[in-house]
Amino acid sequence: MATKSRSSSPIEKADDVEAINIVSDDPDAEFGGTEARKKLERRLLWKLDARMFILVIIYILNYIDRNNAAAARLRGFESDLHLEGQQFATLLSILYVGYIIMQIPSNMILNHMGKPSLQLPLCMIIWGVLSILTGITKNFVGALLTRFFLGFMEAAFFPGSLFLISKWYKRSETGARTALLYGGNIISNAFGALIASGILDRMQGKLGQSAWRWLFFIEGSLTVFCAICAIFLLPDFPTTTRGRWLSDIERRLAMRRMEEDVGVGDEKETEAGRKGSGLWMAMTDWKVWWMAFAMLSQVVALSFNAFFPTLTATLGFDTTVSLLLCAPPFVTAAILGYVNSRHSDKTGERFWHMTVPYLTGIVGFIIAMSTMNTAARYVSLFLMAQQYVGFIVLYTWTSNTFPRPPSKRAVAVAFVNAWSQIGNVAGSYTWSSSWGPTYRYSYAICIATTGLAIIMLYILKLHLLSLNRKFEKEEEARGATEKGFRYLV
Repeated sequence: MATKSRSSSPIEKADDVEAINIVSDDPDAEFGGTEARKKLERRLLWKLDARMFILVIIYILNYIDRNNAAAARLRGFESDLHLEGQQFATLLSILYVGYIIMQIPSNMILNHMGKPSLQLPLCMIIWGVLSILTGITKNFVGALLTRFFLGFMEAAFFPGSLFLISKWYKRSETGARTALLYGGNIISNAFGALIASGILDRMQGKLGQSAWRWLFFIEGSLTVFCAICAIFLLPDFPTTTRGRWLSDIERRLAMRRMEEDVGVGDEKETEAGRKGSGLWMAMTDWKVWWMAFAMLSQVVALSFNAFFPTLTATLGFDTTVSLLLCAPPFVTAAILGYVNSRHSDKTGERFWHMTVPYLTGIVGFIIAMSTMNTAARYVSLFLMAQQYVGFIVLYTWTSNTFPRPPSKRAVAVAFVNAWSQIGNVAGSYTWSSSWGPTYRYSYAICIATTGLAIIMLYILKLHLLSLNRKFEKEEEARGATEKGFRYLV
């Protein structure tokens, strides 16, 4: 006998409608609810981190190719090319001329095309070939040309990488990722010297070539190989990435995360007019210029890294030992840089996470300029390298301070980094051989420029705090129930 189905009462129907509304009001409903979203988010970040790690390897090779001239200097680079006076310093500084010129156009193209998986590796292949060509130069002019165009092509990588990170990670996640990326720079100062030591020690006279030429041949070839691998590993932007590694729901979550981070979406809600308008917005924001000059000042203080093999050589050991001694200070700085940046992300504080390492570096400069004791001077190199621990946070702070629209962020990140490279041009002449072996004047310049950077960044911190207080008053006046965008300071 068939039973008659029980019809729902009006009260039960109302309960059902209310339950449906509750579910539909859940912001995480499309991801299966809050718990399901957390699992999906962890998987997304794991995938991103695994692919983004190739940037660290590229950055190691980037800085090795840039700084191998300093190691080559110890094995006949200057004499074989018949360099005189300030010509070696000019070879170092000319790289940054090309580096400065190309950074903003490169990031604007990157934002417009949305294909870092092609643009960055292609530039990397070209600079790897240029590095190889440096090994066949016979005179100052040939080396000058290869160094200039090397900087021209390398310019795309670092600001492009920072912009790529800012397109996928929330502001509370960028510090640790920037630390890992910039760790490639720091590690290159350490292991670049170790690699150079091995090549310079074993390759002298092979196939009739000087060891320093083999240094450029081998390291340039490694760069080209890594670039080809990067084409298949690097992600594009959330809106342009295609491929089986990222599902549609993961792509939607990636875009939702960025929207939640600053209260608006990354593209449609913030881009007005042509994407080129980001150049105007960045160049008319005084904070961009202020941060650029502060970073320039700090980059002058960091100029010691290009002369690190020279500084370790003043300890009195042979070439091989001098190169090996370069590694421990920078390995320590890389580890502490990650720890410091991760803590900066966790606390949401930037200024003191920069300033304390800067002050530590100043202590190192003071020790180095005031004694010739071997142990004390080597300890001072560890302390100097701590400047990089704070410098990593400064890069993170730059991306955080100019979050939207993307076209402005692309230009701001590139401009601040490009302008700061003038500090490398000036820094190339800060370590004149005539000032050695004490380099007291060089260390005094580093102390002064670090102090100036700290003062400028403190003023910026005060300004951003005043803007945050203004945002709070506006929210109170509107009766807003949730906190909106705040600058991280």
